[in-house]
Amino acid sequence: MTSAKRFLLSVLAVFAFPALSIAQTTAPVVSAPTVAPATVTAVPVSPSSATPAPAPSADEGYIIGPEDVIEVNVLGQPEFRTQARVESDGSIALPFLGKQQVNGQTPLTLAAAVSSRLKAGGYYTNPVATVTVTSFASRYVIVLGEVAQPGLQPVNRSYRVSEIIARSGGIKPSGAPVVVVRRVNGQELKLDFKKLAMGSEADDPFVFPGDKIFVPEAETFFIYGQVNAPGTFVIQEDMTVRKALARAGGPCASAASDRRRVARKRAVQPLGAGKHCPRQSGHASVRCDCSGADGRRA
Repeated sequence: MTSAKRFLLSVLAVFAFPALSIAQTTAPVVSAPTVAPATVTAVPVSPSSATPAPAPSADEGYIIGPEDVIEVNVLGQPEFRTQARVESDGSIALPFLGKQQVNGQTPLTLAAAVSSRLKAGGYYTNPVATVTVTSFASRYVIVLGEVAQPGLQPVNRSYRVSEIIARSGGIKPSGAPVVVVRRVNGQELKLDFKKLAMGSEADDPFVFPGDKIFVPEAETFFIYGQVNAPGTFVIQEDMTVRKALARAGGPCASAASDRRRVARKRAVQPLGAGKHCPRQSGHASVRCDCSGADGRRA
């Protein structure tokens, strides 16, 4: 009996163990398809949510030209950093890319072009380039005349005439209260400085590269004779002879009150003590001569 039982148990074992192994191997196969779709469908979700974000539009900005000095960088790639002066043909040399035309481009458009070319060439996977103008030389206006700092003023954005005058240190005391702007096309504007400073935007136009801004010397008058402070002074708005005498410190005690003369372009006009002599346009200078009480010239 024992041998027969052993035989039956061995037969049962032979059939039982393959059934268990088949159950163990088939179970993962059934559950695998339910997990895989979850991982596959999750992948396209993140790109679809990122792509609709609109890219910022390129600003007009400063237009790069010959003699400008620019610096080109790639984020996280210090070996690419390049600072160079734009050649006369409008090009610069960049690592990997070689000679590149940059004339007429803005820093934003040039940065986008550099990033695109680096990626297309396989140099970087997803490069982010930046361009900075470190020295402005190609776009400027010329400021001349009676300003504190005449010379070239770079135009790296839109500037109004008042801003250029302010960047030049303002008008000197010897300057006239008028600003002359001459455009590249020959157009000439004569602007009142008070309106530039206190008027509306229409009274303060924009400047463009190549414009010339000139502040002429103010008209002056020379006063001498029996006055306390003889000399040359600027003719101010609505100035009269009384104001001119006051500007020179007034007549001396020995001055004859009825002997004042004003000379305009060789025409001498005697003036009494109570007469006014307003400023007349077109006369570059006014001279006042006060004689002494004894009638002699000082």
